[in-house]
Amino acid sequence: MDSNKKQNNELKSHVISTLVENKPGVLQKVSSLFTRRGGFNIESITVGESETKGLAAMVIISKGDEKVLEQITKQLNKLIDVVKVVDLDPNNSVKRELALIKVKTNNEQARSEIIQHANIFRGKIIDMGPSTLTIEITGDPNKINALISLLTNFGIKKIVRTGPTAIARETIL
Repeated sequence: MDSNKKQNNELKSHVISTLVENKPGVLQKVSSLFTRRGGFNIESITVGESETKGLAAMVIISKGDEKVLEQITKQLNKLIDVVKVVDLDPNNSVKRELALIKVKTNNEQARSEIIQHANIFRGKIIDMGPSTLTIEITGDPNKINALISLLTNFGIKKIVRTGPTAIARETIL
């Protein structure tokens, strides 16, 4: 097998940005396309209102080969509720995630160290209990993973993550 064919069959992460009608059932229709197509799993999906009234921005992050991505894109474009589909170039887009992390604070020294770690990663302490701190952090998923790795030694009680969302960068002509 030549290297060109081998590269096309590799599973690669894709960020699929879609503009859809903001109405009930659209998320289900879009996600069902992925379950019907083998070899393509949704790793993350975020949906929210867009800048256009009546439309929502849906960002799907998934791994798959180029052939399956092309099939999914074609199927998405056929859905009546889908206005636009773009496979975002990872080198020309911005990707961010939100995480809330609740960490045990057994003593004042641990509390102080956790606050320092949060500050270094530009996280915010959003809640403080007698034995826990809750940190809010946004950024690249790798940044969030790095903070989680540091906080593991203190004892993480709970993590809630949105999954990444993304937007294309402005192209300069």
